[in-house]
This record gives sequence, structure tokens and C-alpha cells, in this order.
Amino acid sequence: MTPFQARRKNNKTVQKKITIIGAGITGLSAAYLAAKDGWEVTALEAGAQPGGLTGTFRIGGNRLEHYYHHFFTNDAELLWLLGELGIAGRMEFKKTTMGIFRNNKVFDFNTPWDLLRFTPMGIVDKARFMLSSLYLGKLAKWEKWESVAAMDWFYRYAGKSATDSIWRPLLEIKFGPHANKIPAAWMVGRLKQRMNSRKGTDERLGYIKGSLQTLTDALKKRLTELGVKILLNARIEKLLIKGNTLSGVDTAKGMFNKGLFLSTIPATHLVPLLRDGAARYAEELSMIEYSGAVCAVLEIDRPFSHIYWLNIADPGFPFGGVIEHTNFISPDEYNGSHILYLSRYFAMSDHLASASKSEIIHEMIKPLNRINPQFNRSWIKNVYVFRTNTAATVCGLNFSNIVPDCKTPVENLYAVNMSHIYPDERSCNNAIRIAAQACNKIGINSSMVPFRSSLSGRIGMD
Repeated sequence: MTPFQARRKNNKTVQKKITIIGAGITGLSAAYLAAKDGWEVTALEAGAQPGGLTGTFRIGGNRLEHYYHHFFTNDAELLWLLGELGIAGRMEFKKTTMGIFRNNKVFDFNTPWDLLRFTPMGIVDKARFMLSSLYLGKLAKWEKWESVAAMDWFYRYAGKSATDSIWRPLLEIKFGPHANKIPAAWMVGRLKQRMNSRKGTDERLGYIKGSLQTLTDALKKRLTELGVKILLNARIEKLLIKGNTLSGVDTAKGMFNKGLFLSTIPATHLVPLLRDGAARYAEELSMIEYSGAVCAVLEIDRPFSHIYWLNIADPGFPFGGVIEHTNFISPDEYNGSHILYLSRYFAMSDHLASASKSEIIHEMIKPLNRINPQFNRSWIKNVYVFRTNTAATVCGLNFSNIVPDCKTPVENLYAVNMSHIYPDERSCNNAIRIAAQACNKIGINSSMVPFRSSLSGRIGMD
């Protein structure tokens, strides 16, 4: 029996205790698993609401995510959690459409026939594109390609026109100055996630009715029933580390000094808290870089296009994707309004990291006429801007070498963050997966969580 398991004292069971730092989907999922296993749980959240990157806002009489979300048919961990909370019926899967804007033209990109009609690529490179994509998504072992840059891999195996017209623009818009260093291993995770969710060429994506607020509210309600204390506006001010042991955390809501601690906040937020008591560990974590993301959400009075997900593969755009949410979920859910996300990832050195909301709005809206010449600003009813500096980890070559062990060098402290999702792509499903893996590492029973197609939670969890 480990020191962290329940032990008997004077014939009475001493309840296991854990404090979870961060109440995003990873923290809330870990809190649920711990409480379900009989632990006394306190969750500390710096913000005014739980949910983290799954946060929502009101638009068109409904709620919508700050940052676009959809789910895959093989998201086993998420579907399990929805079932546990009694809201599985709120998930609906629908056929979706994808397109590419290249050479000032919108191309549908859903079927083999669409690929044949995609004029920016020659016939040979179309075949190479299809075969190389199938290899990465169905056959490749990510470990084999961790030391090879995805860009180099695509030029070699997919061909020049496929890389220049599809892969290079997408990698550059997502990773900016880091695009040339992203390993092909990351593309294995990304394509496996999507291809394993398809039936033939038919892609069906899921959405939770009422937005992710439905999940957050149900999870918060269940946690309260299980006795979990969720403290909001409880920003960590200091970690009390002495003799390489974490004895407590000092927060805006007071001191917490019982049991174990699990940090689920981004590594970049944990680093400053560790510098006084665990400088060497802080230095190791500081190697993990993050990219930010900005979404300008337009509420408009008519459709912009017929495509749900339009990738922008032409230069000169301030966004990398136009996600027309109401080509996925009916505008009837939003009082007839149509909703566009204009999204862009950015490096911390990018001007978008510090641009004002008015500057972002102006920059994002300006080139929409290039895609739809009929677009007019008079269509716009409202514009909302959301920005985060920790949207995703920047996965360089051999990234697994810097993914930290969930059990930190500081006694009583465990940590799990987006780096543990590698080589998969961050998602709600993968956040639940790494929460389950972290719980298992601590000694919390998480065996009931299905582990199917996700590549997450395989590094740093041994």
C-alpha cells in the first residue's frame, strides 16, 4: 500500500485528499475521477468560471464556445464522460463540409472527386497526396517520424504542389515561425484522429446541444454532489516548497495544505511559481513553448458560404480558417443568425499577441471580400474577440524528450498539461485522457475510462 492510499488509524479510515490546480476540462475530469474513487477534492481556479479553453458566451439567444469546438465519432473518453453525467443524448453527429481557398478560389475538399477537381495540384501529386495522407493516418508509427520535420516529409512524399498548396500554408498558419520544426509525428496524431472518425469519405462531426456549457454545468453539478469544493478566483500566489516537498499552496482564497497536489495549468504558468523552491524543475518546464490563438466571432444576418471548415491556403490573410459554425449547427439555434469564426494561431512575438480588439476586428474583416466578393460589412450584427496565449504547445523535433514526467521532482506535486497530449492534437477528449492517466499515476482509480484511439497520455505517465 502506497503512502497516498487510504490508511487506517485508530480503526478509522483517513480519507485521501488532493488539491487540483486549474479547473479546465483536465482539472474537472481529474476531480471527478478522484471524487468517484473516494478522495476529498478541492479544485482551485484562477478565473471567474470553470472550463478554461471550453469557456462560452451568449450569442443569438444561445451559448457558444469562445474557440470553435467539434468532436469525433471515436472520442471514446468524452462519450464515456457524457454518459457518466447523464447527458449522452445531448451529443449529435452531423455530416460536415470542408474546403480550401487557394489561388483566390474556393475548392470543395470532401471526396475523391473534389480532389480530382483541385487544380492547384497535378494528377501525380494528387495521388501522392492521397497515399501519403492515408499512410500517416492509418499505418504510420509516430515514433518513427519524430526526428523528421513534417514540412520535409511532405515535400519528399506528398510532392511539391501538394505541400505548397495545402500542407505548408496550414503548418505556417498554425505554427508561424516554428512551422519548419514541427515533427511528422504530430501529423500522424492529427490525421489518425480524423481518419479514424470517418466512414469512407463521409466525415461526421459531433456537437453538444447548448455548447460545451452543457458539459461544464453537468460536471460542476456532479462534482458538487460528490462533495468537491470548486473555488473560483483562487489564483495561486505561492507554492510552499521546503526541502523539495510541497506542503501547501497560498492563493487569493487562502491557504491549502492537505494531501497531494495535481497541477493542470499550462507549464508556462507553473514555471514562475516553482522558481523559488524548485529552480531546476522550473528550468526544465520552461523548455515547453506555447502558441496563442485568437478568434474573431462574427454574428451575421445571412450565410457567408456553403462550407463549414474553410482552410485558407493563400498568402496575405490574417486568419488561417473560416469556420462557419451555422453550416454545422442550424442558425435556428441562434435566432436565425449565422456565425463565423475567423481563427489564427500566433507566436508570442506576433503582433496579434498584443493587438487591441479593434485592431484585430479591422484586420480580420478586411480581406473577407477576397473569399466572398458579395460580403458587406452591413451583414454584421455583432463581433466578439477572444484570445489566449496558451492555445497549444509548440511541438518541436523529438518533443517527447522534453515532455515531463507527471510525477514531478517535488514531493506531493504531480503535473499534467498539454504537452502530455503529444503526439496527438489537443481536444476535450484528449484532455480527459491525460486527466485519467495522471489519476492512474497518482493512485486514483481511472480504469473505467475507455482508452481507444487516442495517442495522448503515453509519455510521462509510466
